[in-house]
Amino acid sequence: MTDTQKIPLVAVVGPTASGKTSLGVELAKKYNGEIISADSMQIYKHMDIATAKPTADEMQSIPHHLIGFLPPDVPFSVAEYTALAKDKIEDVHSRGRLPIIVGGTGLYVSSLLNNIQFSQSSSDEALREELSDIADKKGADALLEMLAEFDPDSAKRLSEQKNVKRIIRAIEIYKTTGITMTESLESSKIADEPYKAVRIGLRAEDRQFLYDRINKRVDIMLKGGLLEETRKIMDLNLGKTAKMAIGYKELIPYFEGDISLDAAVEKLKMETRRYAKRQLTWFRRDEKISWIDIDKLSNCDIIRAACDIVEGSGIFD
Repeated sequence: MTDTQKIPLVAVVGPTASGKTSLGVELAKKYNGEIISADSMQIYKHMDIATAKPTADEMQSIPHHLIGFLPPDVPFSVAEYTALAKDKIEDVHSRGRLPIIVGGTGLYVSSLLNNIQFSQSSSDEALREELSDIADKKGADALLEMLAEFDPDSAKRLSEQKNVKRIIRAIEIYKTTGITMTESLESSKIADEPYKAVRIGLRAEDRQFLYDRINKRVDIMLKGGLLEETRKIMDLNLGKTAKMAIGYKELIPYFEGDISLDAAVEKLKMETRRYAKRQLTWFRRDEKISWIDIDKLSNCDIIRAACDIVEGSGIFD
């Protein structure tokens, strides 16, 4: 596929509370675009405040896709996301509009833009349950030690975020196919990238600036009804993916009488800050991202800088 045949696309990425939603909307308004979310928790219905789903006011009448379409008891994989996102990108492009990917789930963004081809490897539910039990009893490090025995590269890569679900999947792939996740990823990269994509990243040189924004956002969420939403979520049967959402699991101990509200809120702020740090670690590996420091510019200047990046990228040529 030649560059002229590839679909032009903008991706706005970065940590939570960095202003991705607002910038994505401004770019959509300027370039006749539509937003395609790349957030692994905003896909679920009912989970609105904790996942910082954009409100109708924040959307400003710009179409948003892949938000709130799935019941929270349904697991969802990166392979399923990329398939749906590719369809949405083609649909948006076919109507003469610019697809704009907005989100902080790094695995979703990199898998989509790098055109990772997911193998149809077999699964082993019994093995998965066994590994989950090991994680519950001994922690993620025990699984990483197992993985390192046959796939040290994946173990090193996954040790940064210690996402138990992904570590289990890496072990499962090898145990069921005899092929390591590293080998699978390397072979999948042979596929050509289907998009002329410009990646814009939002970050803060002063980390405390971002942390202060995160703390303020949590306070706003609480005033907006996060406690009431958590009560409702506790009555739902959450699936494996939805259970990973930051927000509810930190507040549930308060409702169960185990900790005070102040302690629960502080825990929520701390876990959100840690998540932002992990997001930045992930995105820093992508050398194609053009970064904008949000602590050095006004909102207007951030938009102007993003437009300069888009217009200088050549995606419309």
